[in-house]
Amino acid sequence: MPEAPDVETAWTWLLERRPMTRGSFDDTLPPIAAAAYAEPVLRRLFPFHTHGTLKFIRDAPPWHEPPVDDLPFIVLGDPPYSVYTPAPTTRLGEAATAEDAIGLVVAHLPPGLRKDAAG
Repeated sequence: MPEAPDVETAWTWLLERRPMTRGSFDDTLPPIAAAAYAEPVLRRLFPFHTHGTLKFIRDAPPWHEPPVDDLPFIVLGDPPYSVYTPAPTTRLGEAATAEDAIGLVVAHLPPGLRKDAAG
C-alpha cells in the first residue's frame, strides 16, 4: 500500500478514498475523516488510518523510524465513537457524533499544537 508523500496528499487520498490507499476500504471512515478535515489543527497533521483507527501523526513520510505516535486517536465503527490517548492507552471518552469525537481529539492535543492553530 503506497504511503502519501505529504500531509495534503494524505488528506486528499483519505477523503477521496483513493483505491489501494489507507482507509479506502473502510466504510466507517468517511464521517470521521470529513469532521477531522474540517478542523484546521488536524488538517495540518498526517492522517493515518490503521487497524480500525484514525490517528494523527505530526509529520509526513519518509519516516526513518516509526513515526511518533503521541496524539489522541479515534476508534472507527458505528457511533458512539471512542477516543483514546496513545501509550499508555487511556480512553478519553465516547462521542455520539463524528464532530464530537473530533472535538475530544482537539481538546486533548498538546497545548503547543492547539496554540499554533489559534494564531
